[in-house]
Parts: sequence; structure tokens; C-alpha cells
Amino acid sequence: MDSLISSRDRLIVALDVPGPNQALSLVDQLKSHVGYFKVGLQLFCGNGPSIVTRILDRGGRVFLDLKLHDIPNTVSKAIQEIAQLGVHMLTLHAQGGPDMLRKARETVLEKSERSGLPPPLLLGVTVLTSLDQAGIEHIGYQRPLDDLVVRLARLSKDSGLDGIVCSPHELELLKKSGVGEELSLVTPGIRPENAPADDQRRTLPASRAIEQGASYLVVGRPITTAPDPASAARFILDEIDRARITR
Repeated sequence: MDSLISSRDRLIVALDVPGPNQALSLVDQLKSHVGYFKVGLQLFCGNGPSIVTRILDRGGRVFLDLKLHDIPNTVSKAIQEIAQLGVHMLTLHAQGGPDMLRKARETVLEKSERSGLPPPLLLGVTVLTSLDQAGIEHIGYQRPLDDLVVRLARLSKDSGLDGIVCSPHELELLKKSGVGEELSLVTPGIRPENAPADDQRRTLPASRAIEQGASYLVVGRPITTAPDPASAARFILDEIDRARITR
């Protein structure tokens, strides 16, 4: 199914900006070049659900990246509100466990059936790309990072989620494990060649990520802080196109 996704629809721009004016300006500049806009904690907490509605009204599709993680009932009630917005993708921490993930899936399907809106893709977050092996050991995990990612990816699949969010460095691992063949793989930590990694620890260029099996790429600062965001987006689309031919 991934082969049917256009290059444009594979690109998600992260609107990690403080205010609605900057976010909506980026949507207006980029909506003809990219498939989705990621609304994360900063933009959502500062502006509330209305920012989602305003992006949708401008013709953008929304990836709501709130990484929900709480007891199953609380997450279910949050999803009941989110499902009414019409977002296209939604993240949950896979570490919330199977009961939370399954309840989220049931709630999404139930609310979508009632509203007539298509259900958003539910994505499990495995391990944040800001963490490396030393980071997860500091938290208390003793298993290798790769093992933890595969375990959480398999939990996401078995709980009925549509995909996972993972580092580009784990794409090949997930494909080899088999679980990656059955899920959409959404990959942040994408940086053009020779670009600074910022606070990301595990990054790859767009072309390498697509070659290794990514379904969708999340790109923020390399596009949103560029002098010409549309030109920066087109540069990454060219990388995706070339990689798809190679793949």
C-alpha cells in the first residue's frame, strides 16, 4: 500500500511555532507542496482546538501529535473530543500499554461511525528520537534500544493501531522484524545532508529514510525556518522522488 502514496502525501511539515499567524502563514505557503501539517504540544496548548479547525478550513490535513499517555478511560475521553475535529493522524505513547491502545482504537472507530468522518490513523510512539541508549538506560530500561522499539511496535500492531512513529535508524530493523511490513512508519528526525541535527539524536536524510522503508517523513525546522519554505519543501520532495525510483 505504501507504494500508492504520492511523494507529496509522504511529507508532513511540523508546525512547531508559537503562534497562529506564523503557523497559518506556513500552511498557506506549503499546502500545495506537502501532504500534512503536524500540530504538536506547543501550538495546540497555545491556541487550542481552534488552530486545527483553522488549518483544516485552509485545506490542510492535520497530524495531531499530542502523544496521549494516561489511563485508558482518560485517553478515550480525550479522543472523543479529538475525533470531532476531523484530524487525519493522531499519536499515542505505545508505553501506555495494550488496554490504553485498544480502548483508543475502539473509541476512534465508534466516534467516526457516529460523526461520518473517516477515522484518523492512530500512531504509536515507540522511543522518542531525542533518546539514545544512554537515555533509555537512565530512565530505567535495561534492554537494548532496538529491542525496545521492536517490542513497542509489535504492541502497537497487536493493539489495532495503524502505524508507529520511529527513528529513521530503526526503519531497517522494523522491516527485518516483520512488524514494519504491516504498519505505516512515520519518521521524524529528517535532516538534509550536512544540516544541523538540533536536539535530535538519531537522524537521516529524506532519501535514506524512504529507501529504508519510511511511509511518511516529518520535517520541521529545515523547512519552517528556511528563507523560502516552499523551496525547501520542494528540495525534500525531490529527494523523496529520487529515493522512490531507487527503491
